Formats: sequence, structure tokens, C-alpha cells
Amino acid sequence: MSSPEPKERKEKVVCHNRKARHDFFIEKSLEAGVALVGSEVKSLREGRAHLNEAYVDIVKGQAFLVGAHISPYGNATHVQHDPLRTRKLLLSRQEIKKYEREVSLKGQTLIPLKIYFKGPYAKIEIALAKGKKSYDKREDIKKKDVERDLRRMGKKLE
Repeated sequence: MSSPEPKERKEKVVCHNRKARHDFFIEKSLEAGVALVGSEVKSLREGRAHLNEAYVDIVKGQAFLVGAHISPYGNATHVQHDPLRTRKLLLSRQEIKKYEREVSLKGQTLIPLKIYFKGPYAKIEIALAKGKKSYDKREDIKKKDVERDLRRMGKKLE
């Protein structure tokens, strides 16, 4: 008798860091778990979070998510979590050491790209990124405008 095939876990995206791809060149990305309290998980399931000013900090061999906002859960008891608290990321020691070395290079940082649920687990996609200069941002905007105009012209021609 053959064993059943493993079920593919569906991803339910909670929030994206939309400014990340605009402000940074994304070099590598990886998935990490997040240590959360119960009311934070409930609030995430309602989609009440954002990553606008968030970043990842490595302190004493541990990775932390700093500045991510997870709104308090409305139906929680009188004990509420702090919406901007620092949350521990669940990564292996080897991954943390590797990215700590790369972050020590000039101009590199770790930023969160999205928070999502993979099965019952809350995950975060973090990326090693390098900051863009203002002229790089303008070039990206020009490329998007040209692509959009070409798509419009293609639709009009058909």
C-alpha cells in the first residue's frame, strides 16, 4: 500500500510591503516563521497588519522583526498585545549567520516583503536588499509607463 502524497499547503497572503520593490533592489529572499501571541494570530487572520516601515534586525545571533504593525484583536480579553512590538523570527543559526555577514556589507539590509499563512503557520518572506537611489526609482517609473503605453497601444490595435 502506497503512502498518501503530502498535501500542498495553500498560502493566504495577509499583507505586502509594496514600497519594498520601489525603494530597494531585491537580491535574495527567504521564508521565516514568526513568534506570535494568540491575539496577533487572530488579528493577522483578519488581515489587520502592515509592513510599511518594518525591517529585520539581527542582535546576538537572533533575528527580530522591528516596526511591523499588527493591530490589536477586537475580541481579545483585557490583555492586548503591543501593535509595534519586536517579534522574533524563527530561522536556523546557519541562515542567521549567513545573512548577518551579508548585511554587514555596505548598503545591504533585510526587509520583510509579505506576511502570509502557509497552512496553520504564519510565515514572513524576508529579503536581502540594497537601497535604490532616486535616479534608479525614476528609471523604474519610466519603464512602467512605457510598458503600460505599449499594452494600451496593443489593445487599441486589436
